[in-house]
Amino acid sequence: MLTFTIRRLVLAIPTLFFISLVIFMLLELAPGDPMANVPLTVPPEVKQKMREALGLGQPTYIRFFKWLYQFYVIEPMHLIDVLFNTTMTEGQLRVISWQTRSPVMDIVAQRIPQTLWVVGLSYVVGTLIALPIGIYSAYKQYSVFDQVGTFVSMVGFSVPTFFTGVLLIVIFSVWMPRESFFWFPSIYDTTLVVDSWENFGLQIRQIVMPVFVLALYNAAQISRFMRASMLDNLNQDYVRTARAKGLGEKVVVLSHVLRNSMIPVVTVLALGVPQVFGGAIITEQVFKVNGLGQLLITAIQANDLPMVQTLTVIFAVLIVVFNLIADVLYGVLDPRIRYD
Repeated sequence: MLTFTIRRLVLAIPTLFFISLVIFMLLELAPGDPMANVPLTVPPEVKQKMREALGLGQPTYIRFFKWLYQFYVIEPMHLIDVLFNTTMTEGQLRVISWQTRSPVMDIVAQRIPQTLWVVGLSYVVGTLIALPIGIYSAYKQYSVFDQVGTFVSMVGFSVPTFFTGVLLIVIFSVWMPRESFFWFPSIYDTTLVVDSWENFGLQIRQIVMPVFVLALYNAAQISRFMRASMLDNLNQDYVRTARAKGLGEKVVVLSHVLRNSMIPVVTVLALGVPQVFGGAIITEQVFKVNGLGQLLITAIQANDLPMVQTLTVIFAVLIVVFNLIADVLYGVLDPRIRYD
């Protein structure tokens, strides 16, 4: 397993290099001008100097390798400086946003807590709800619980999140009286500081609706995978053998069937984690959550190529990492799986 992990980490280097190159070239070929938002009264020669200050006067390959060095070398070293109070990157140029003229990773670090509060919590809640529903639906196949769970899952997976979000806003923010216990704010207040129990209660109230919208969507998807995987294993020979030995149903289902059924579900869960850091773009727009999803949309609209490229590559890195984590978990769940 250790050899496999090392081999995958080594293979990830050219993979990430190729992904970075493709993303960089696609953004280079995309239409748009970073000077488009500059007032028309600015003279052309001043705009040209601004382009040169942003590094746009350099050849494409130089800008690519410059960004590559800044992202994969300077930024990790800067993180070490922050954590351990060192000065390795003092005087080094970091990846700078064209829109804000500040380091991209500093802005990302400011937005991550908002994304984790909403998208991360919704993923955890959705997973905790989906797994037991999927397990019990498979064990009680075609029962009333299974049929209701299937209906709710299909609705949650089919109805788009922007419709569910707007519907909840209309019901709980518009129709519901403000003094009511069931009233929830429709706009997420990113300036709220949780430094007291009162503010903690306000934080809970403002994340209820976006978390519910995303948790419903995640739970619908994961529960279907869990149910299908459980049904595949419930009729296997090893299950009949375990029952023939006199093992209780609880032991058979939770110790034998569940462990083997989790193998395909782990893939779904692992690949869903990068989406948490990527943010729920539509839901964040509906509830005005100032997270990474909204940051990406704003950067695209402003033609902020360093920001767009950095965020996109971060998502790619997370996908590669959690793919590796899923492969390692396969061997933990099933000892028969070995990567020799």
